[in-house]
Amino acid sequence: EVRLVESGGGLVQPGGSLRLSCLTSGFTFSDYYMNWVRQAPGKGLEWVSEINSDGEETTYVEFVKGRFTTFRDNAKNTMYLQMDDLKPDDTAVYYCATGAMKFWGQGTQVTVSS
Repeated sequence: EVRLVESGGGLVQPGGSLRLSCLTSGFTFSDYYMNWVRQAPGKGLEWVSEINSDGEETTYVEFVKGRFTTFRDNAKNTMYLQMDDLKPDDTAVYYCATGAMKFWGQGTQVTVSS
């Protein structure tokens, strides 16, 4: 059974940082590109970032460039999203998903508020 489990969300003040984790099982993690996707309250899904299978290449949506960093540890079957300088507009449920968005986690809530 394929499983993706996000963790690390929470409440943080503007300008603060959080690190999300996506622990995976049930498939060969090191073979897959991985994505972070978010959904803000009342809005649709927004793709945030992608990382290739060996972690050497990453891409980001414009509004997180310079603030968010995606990386992975293939030995731990885990992907991460380091989020710095968080803004209220970053408030959303954050999901990890495999390449081509075939499998998804359940999401973790990030709330940025003073």
